[in-house]
Amino acid sequence: MAMALACVFAQGQPEKKAQAGPSEPALIRAILENQPKSRIDELVFGRLERMGITPADFCTDAVFVRRAYLDVIGTLPTAQEARRFLLDRNLNKRDELIDRLLEREEFADYWAMKWGDLLRVKAEFPINLWPNAVQAYHRWIRTCIRENKPYDRFVREMLTANGSNFRDPPVNFYRAVQSKDPRTIAQAVALTFMGTRAENWETGKLEKMSVFFSQIGYKSTGEWKEEIVAFDPSQAHTPSSEEETILAFFPDGTRARLAPGQDPREVFADWLIDPKNPWFTRNIVNRIWYWLLGRGIIHEPDDIRSDNPPSNPQLLSYLEQELIRNHYDLKQLFRLILNSRAYQLSCIPKTDSSDAQANFACYPLRRLEAEVLIDALNQVTGTTEKYSSAIPEPFTFIPEEQRSIALADGSITSSFLELFGRPARDTGLESERNNSPTASQRLHMLNSSHIQRKIEQSARLRTLMQSKGGSREIANNLYLTILSRYPTEEELKIVQEYSQSGSVKGREAMIDLVWALINSTEFLYRH
Repeated sequence: MAMALACVFAQGQPEKKAQAGPSEPALIRAILENQPKSRIDELVFGRLERMGITPADFCTDAVFVRRAYLDVIGTLPTAQEARRFLLDRNLNKRDELIDRLLEREEFADYWAMKWGDLLRVKAEFPINLWPNAVQAYHRWIRTCIRENKPYDRFVREMLTANGSNFRDPPVNFYRAVQSKDPRTIAQAVALTFMGTRAENWETGKLEKMSVFFSQIGYKSTGEWKEEIVAFDPSQAHTPSSEEETILAFFPDGTRARLAPGQDPREVFADWLIDPKNPWFTRNIVNRIWYWLLGRGIIHEPDDIRSDNPPSNPQLLSYLEQELIRNHYDLKQLFRLILNSRAYQLSCIPKTDSSDAQANFACYPLRRLEAEVLIDALNQVTGTTEKYSSAIPEPFTFIPEEQRSIALADGSITSSFLELFGRPARDTGLESERNNSPTASQRLHMLNSSHIQRKIEQSARLRTLMQSKGGSREIANNLYLTILSRYPTEEELKIVQEYSQSGSVKGREAMIDLVWALINSTEFLYRH
């Protein structure tokens, strides 16, 4: 019977059901009138108009509150948070919610997870940072995000770092590259901070850039797994005369002169973070747009090249200029994008044009990441998850109440995370994360003892099911907890008929309802 319910609730577009009440369309119109289009909207909607593409409608409050929580902090709103937002008639409530979410501790957890993927924060093979270094590195990344360290300083500290991988966390950028060869390091720098795949460059270009990373020394200490990473001028080519300098070339073809005794990484870092650099700012604004809207203005986000142009060059240029103007304040960039109408469009498209998706005519449906999904299941049911490492070492014991988005180490995992496509953190590529649904994932959600135990043994759900308000009040509570919205009248009718049928009644019917809701596309996807 639960399977039948799941089929009923999985039908249709998620947003068609995500309504807060009959007065919401009027409130949305008032919000639109109160918030004029931003420059982002002018550039997105102007291009859509020129192309003859009709954008989607503005998303409902019920959709927005869930979307904002998941996109900004990787966490579902609680039933109380969703209810409070839906009942609020303040015309600025969306802006105010965004501001609150950007200050939540979960913001640092979630975006440290995202950066952990790019920076390959992993203790075991093939990265081998080792547990102590992983903890130090992750703590530093999370602190930088929580304190909103300017992005140019964040990157420069990594590229110019010296010291112990346990005590000077940024040096782990060099430890997390699979080879100490300067060419491999240069590739990692180009991928992570320029969004380009240097292995595809013309012959000689990568070798010229690798000179900047040719004077890095690595030295073990007496402490287990500790290593000192530092500028080592003894690794430099010995000049034949005092006047001779070592030549290196930046990726834009400009020649650099490196004097003996000068750390070439500092020279490269200064070139990289210069606002005039053609890659640095473009890469990060494109990545953040990709993270929030599911597709880069240049797509894929780590494949920036001359023959892969942006879909909206003016939009990309505007975001670059804004980030520079705001001194590389990433939270301000988040705020700018999240407050735009372009971000707050419905996921229901109004056109079948092949260009609609590339030009952001609607919000894209995307399955929740493995870590976000298991955290959502645990939040709904009030249960926990067990995580482990294949190699038991210090820091591999994880308390059961640990949230998955806050896991520091890519080596610490679970069967659920593996099944649902969590990246191995071996390459730093966005494509390493696989959010494509599979048959085995569907079977796990529909028919596994793992999910069954979470639902049937949940004290939190048991409390919700004991409401004195009858099936209507129970359904309201369950929908707010799982889908962050109230049920429609049609859904309430289905629930009441099902709970009053001869074969299934009471708590058993509500358990079936929970099972159906967590298997709906509305729960499993961002929308």
